[in-house]
Amino acid sequence: MPIVYPVVVTHFGFDPIWFGVIVVIAVELGLITPPVGMNVFVIKSVAPDTSLVQIFRGVTPFVVMMVVLLVAFPMLALFLPAQMS
Repeated sequence: MPIVYPVVVTHFGFDPIWFGVIVVIAVELGLITPPVGMNVFVIKSVAPDTSLVQIFRGVTPFVVMMVVLLVAFPMLALFLPAQMS
């Protein structure tokens, strides 16, 4: 982040809050999708009777909605911060 943030904000002119929201969502996606999928394996350890396939099926709508909503409507990332000012 210390290297990428100044380039994205100053050179390309993106909004810093928007960039922060995108980074957080990218980290969230990394935590629920393979190869890391740490949250999925935590759920597996809490509910050992549930298969990984079933857990990934449950996670799929969240992944799809995060990606689709931010690609189709990127201003959604700035909706709540804009309401605070």
